[in-house]
Amino acid sequence: MVAGCVGSWLAVTAIAPDLASEVFYGMFGPLVASASAWMVIERVDRTRPERTFGVMVAGFIVKMVFFGVYVAAVFTKPGLQAIPFVVSFTGYFLALYALQAFWLTRMRARLAR
Repeated sequence: MVAGCVGSWLAVTAIAPDLASEVFYGMFGPLVASASAWMVIERVDRTRPERTFGVMVAGFIVKMVFFGVYVAAVFTKPGLQAIPFVVSFTGYFLALYALQAFWLTRMRARLAR
């Protein structure tokens, strides 16, 4: 997850160096939220699987607050180009949460066996 995000950010930076900070900020928030959530979900699912759904709901609420604060903080950065940031943020958000959904489906299938 981290390697894919950093690798794609480096690739975009090589192609469009003037967008490096916008793409980085667009990647960083979703990556931190997704990686943190996945570590918690995986740990809870391993130790107390019956609590997984409740933890996911609580995590959703925490992530809503986090993303609101994160986006507001990023937009206070002087010189930030809004469109590249929003496109980057949206792309990374969708890709990381699609990956998380895939992993969650595989985890549930493994437990069903």
